[in-house]
Amino acid sequence: MGRLAGKIALVTGAGLGLGRASAERMAREGAHVVVTDIGADDLAETARLIGAAGGSVEQHRLDVRSERDWARVTAAVAVAHGGLDVLVNNAGIAPIGTIESCDMDQWRACMAVNADGVFLGCKAAVSLMKGRGAGSIINLSSIDGIIGEADLAAYCASKGAVRTLTKAVAVHCAEQGYGIRCNSIHPGYVWTPQTETYLAGLGRLGEERAKALARHPIGRLGRPEDIANMVLYLASDESTFVTGAEMVVDGGYLMV
Repeated sequence: MGRLAGKIALVTGAGLGLGRASAERMAREGAHVVVTDIGADDLAETARLIGAAGGSVEQHRLDVRSERDWARVTAAVAVAHGGLDVLVNNAGIAPIGTIESCDMDQWRACMAVNADGVFLGCKAAVSLMKGRGAGSIINLSSIDGIIGEADLAAYCASKGAVRTLTKAVAVHCAEQGYGIRCNSIHPGYVWTPQTETYLAGLGRLGEERAKALARHPIGRLGRPEDIANMVLYLASDESTFVTGAEMVVDGGYLMV
C-alpha cells in the first residue's frame, strides 16, 4: 500500500516538468491520477509513462483559464470518482519583462494562467472535496512569489497572488469545517523546459545557468523530483496539521 492509496489526485500542467514529475510520484504511491494539460501530445506522453509504470491514470484536456473547461473536468471527476482528494495547481507561464518592458498583453496572459487558473482550480477543488470531509489543495507558487526579480514583473505578481490566495482558501476552508487543507510550494530554480526557455531568453544559456546555479548555496539547481517529493508530502495524510503554509524548496536561495 502506498502513501496515497485510494486517493484521487488531479494535476494541472501535467504534460511536462513539475506537473509530470508530481503526477508520476503520486501514481507510484498509489493515487489514481487525473492528468490535465492544454497540450495534447505532452499530456498523452505523461499518461503513457504513468500507465507503463503500472500506475492508475486518466487524462483530460484542460485550459486552466477557462471556466467551461474546469466545469467539464469537475463534472467528469465527480461522475467517475464521486469527488477529489488532491489538487495540484501547477500550470504556469513565465514571460520575461520588467515593469518598463512588460506590456498589457503579457501581463494579462500571465495573470490568466498563473492567477486566474489557480483561482478557478481552488473553486473546483473545494466543490469536489467538501463533501468528503477532507482534501489537499497544493498551489505551485515560486520564490518569486516572496521576493522580486526585475525581469519577471508579471510572473512575480502572479505568484505573489497565488501565495496569498492560498492562505485565504486555507482560512475559509478551516472556518467552514470542510477538512480541506491548502498550501503553497515555492521552488527555487528547477531544471525544467520552462526554466531552460527562460534562461535562454536572458542571453547565453550556459552563462545564465551558471549565474542561477551560483545563487543556490546547496550547490545545484533543483530537480523536478525535489518538488514532487514536497507535493507527495502535502498530498498525504502525513501533513494533516499543515495548512496555509509556504513550503520553500529552493536549495537555500532565499537564505542568502
